[in-house]
Amino acid sequence: MEVVDEFEVGGLRVVVAKGDITRCSVDAIVNPANSLGVMGGGVAAAIKEAGGEIIEEEAMEKAPIPVGQAVETTAGDLDAEYVIHAPTMERPAQRTTVDKVRKATEAALRKADELGVGSVAFPGMGTGVGGVPYEEAAEAMVDVIERLAPELENVGTVYLVGYDEELAEAFRSALKRRSS
Repeated sequence: MEVVDEFEVGGLRVVVAKGDITRCSVDAIVNPANSLGVMGGGVAAAIKEAGGEIIEEEAMEKAPIPVGQAVETTAGDLDAEYVIHAPTMERPAQRTTVDKVRKATEAALRKADELGVGSVAFPGMGTGVGGVPYEEAAEAMVDVIERLAPELENVGTVYLVGYDEELAEAFRSALKRRSS
């Protein structure tokens, strides 16, 4: 994972990185899930492949998970303590909206804080099969992070991980607009 840039947002350290989120060494990794907990494609499939089937099994046991809520599971073989499943859609491979991206990002941040984790890594929420454009998802996610930052008691570092240059740049641009 390559660090692209770092920002301070309302007392939080926000790190923009490029690469494979499953290689992050953090307390929690966020899965932009579906309400059923099925980890069939995109980031979810990568998390399951790197961390093991146990992650999906636990997520499905906690389903249904409404959009706007989040649940934690073990992280299996990942270098994290938890995977936080925050649905951006009700069913697997469904299109989603910026509003659902906001709700999922907020639910994941609140769950991370509730779990007492210091660092959490987010992929582009809703940007894969969900179909939300990178810039719109990045703006929504940064907006939520900025709004919640003063309320967070445990989370000190948020990683925004783009699996490609374009997504990492969308995160960086959204953060630069906030800090200028």
